[in-house]
Amino acid sequence: MDFSLFYFSGDGSTDQPDKYRLLLESAKFAELHHFSALWTPERHFHPFGGLYPNPSLTSAALAMITERVRLRAGSVVMPLHNPARVAEEWAVVDNLSQGRVDLAFASGWTLDDFVLSNESYGNRKDTMWNGISALQKLWAGEPIELLDPEGKAFQLKTFPKPLQPELPTWIVCQSTNTFLKAGEVGANVLTSLLSGNLEEVAAQIQGYRQTLAEHGHDPHAKKVAMMLHTFVGDDFDTVKEQVRQPFYSYLKTHLGLLEQLAKGLNVNISLKEFSDDDINSLLSFAYEGWLKGRTLIGSQETCATMVKRLEQAGVDEAACLIDFNPDVDAVMSGLPHLKELKDNFQSPTRRMAETY
Repeated sequence: MDFSLFYFSGDGSTDQPDKYRLLLESAKFAELHHFSALWTPERHFHPFGGLYPNPSLTSAALAMITERVRLRAGSVVMPLHNPARVAEEWAVVDNLSQGRVDLAFASGWTLDDFVLSNESYGNRKDTMWNGISALQKLWAGEPIELLDPEGKAFQLKTFPKPLQPELPTWIVCQSTNTFLKAGEVGANVLTSLLSGNLEEVAAQIQGYRQTLAEHGHDPHAKKVAMMLHTFVGDDFDTVKEQVRQPFYSYLKTHLGLLEQLAKGLNVNISLKEFSDDDINSLLSFAYEGWLKGRTLIGSQETCATMVKRLEQAGVDEAACLIDFNPDVDAVMSGLPHLKELKDNFQSPTRRMAETY
């Protein structure tokens, strides 16, 4: 089991200095202690994830302070961009990082994001797949055909040339169809438990592996990463209470986003109609539910049980979302416990014991 650090829930609406202190300090920790990757997302127009509007920018900064750890977009919302622009930006990061770039792609999940590309919303799934194909060609040095302002077609190549000859590609997967399509094209998978339980995702992973093999890809060479909210400590009850209020605040930020998601589904809801008691009850219910098999929030023992379940489900990497807690010192104090968990699942003794 690989372990990586994932960033998503930083609140970009505040005006405090050192907004990126946790990102930079935890990246140095991940580099020092042999975590596999650092994931930063693409988020627009909402405090939830608001520190991360462009993963190429954050990855460029991380390239300057790390040497080994992989730098991943988690993810690029492909329908919002011209693939040539994505190729240019990430080729720069690939060079700055000496060839450590991976890109995960998504089709977009909130209606408001598409003010950046109005015409692509209705066909965003196909636009994503077509954009990935074009980007992979550009990355390999092949030209693609685009139209100039007069509608004339011309062949285009992008620069600089990236160091990696092929672009390591991941797909953000929630639906079964997306898992299967990722298998068809031979991409890695980034998923979560936001819309299903682990047993349901395990079935999707099995279908993904089968589809990889059916389309000529080595099913063991591709990876599935699971994003999980993470805070590891010595004692489950202590961690539970330590994290409770930060997680409530995180969920409150997320509740506002749910209104946007509902709007995209033509469902009108207003949290303003909820009383404070209603919202607090909802938060308590949600938090208790998340702690039951959906996170790595807890003790070494409880989190190890979850990691074993991930292994059994076919997950290769725990992508640990750590920045839901705004207390940087508290998060950093928990990382040694996460390192211990990681080391226990990567120790030579454990690998040798499982060989026999």
